[in-house]
Amino acid sequence: MSDTTPDGATVTTARPSADDGLSPAQLAAKYGLSVSGARPGLVEYIRQLWGRRHFILAFSQAKLTAQYSKAKLGQLWQVVTPLLNALVYYLIFGLILGTKNGFSNDVFVPFLVTGVFVFTFTQSSVMSGVRAISGNLGLVRALHFPRASLPISFALQQLQQLLFSMVVLLAIVVGFGSYPSLSWLLVLPALLLQFVFNTGLAMIMARLGSKTPDLAQLMPFVMRTWMYASGVMFSIPMMLKDKPAWIADILQWNPAAVYMDLIRFALIDGYGSENLPDHVWALALGWSLLIGVFGFVYFWKAEERYGRG
Repeated sequence: MSDTTPDGATVTTARPSADDGLSPAQLAAKYGLSVSGARPGLVEYIRQLWGRRHFILAFSQAKLTAQYSKAKLGQLWQVVTPLLNALVYYLIFGLILGTKNGFSNDVFVPFLVTGVFVFTFTQSSVMSGVRAISGNLGLVRALHFPRASLPISFALQQLQQLLFSMVVLLAIVVGFGSYPSLSWLLVLPALLLQFVFNTGLAMIMARLGSKTPDLAQLMPFVMRTWMYASGVMFSIPMMLKDKPAWIADILQWNPAAVYMDLIRFALIDGYGSENLPDHVWALALGWSLLIGVFGFVYFWKAEERYGRG
């Protein structure tokens, strides 16, 4: 397109563009552009996670191997650490404070060791979840992948560590007179429900910890309080038998106590159903679905913000 000026010169002007007047969002829509690192839809996000399943498993195994690589006993610390904790709790609570509450040693020792191992599974999943994003910023900023892969892989790492520890736990249970039976199979669904619960909790903590690194300093106190309120070292209904019943009910309904009691009931002959809250399997399933689904959606909603600023 050309125009002639008063002095006879010819000036060529550009034709108006078809894009003139379009907003950036309209331009992006017109040419099929999308925001780099934008959050995908929930279904697509799940599909991407499934596509990274081999990475999630390999990453969890690598973290598990590296965890004690500089220690002389290596992977044995996976078992030795909770065993030492159980020994300390037995000396303090079982012998000195007398929290056995009528349990014989044949029941109390497996009861205590089971509680320590199972609660450690949740505790470690939460603590690793807090640092899942903030402790892996280099990886988050360098590669494009569903960020939920990190808290899921850390929860999976803790599950693998618990499974190693279960070999020792089963040996202790048998050593104190509770022999294999069909009830032992209940451990599998109980652990599966706890794993889903732990994973959801790890994703919640991963999102919170990504913006508040100091949360990692606070969580040990929160977890210690949770441990004392969950009956790791004592039977809640026996310890609180002189208190109003609703106090014991609330403590027994908390998810850490629910999963511990289910596994104790499955493994220990002298730990009967009278020690369990009503509808215990419904509670276990409810906590698993509630925290698992909420944690996943809560984490996904901040997907595009992880590792930025």
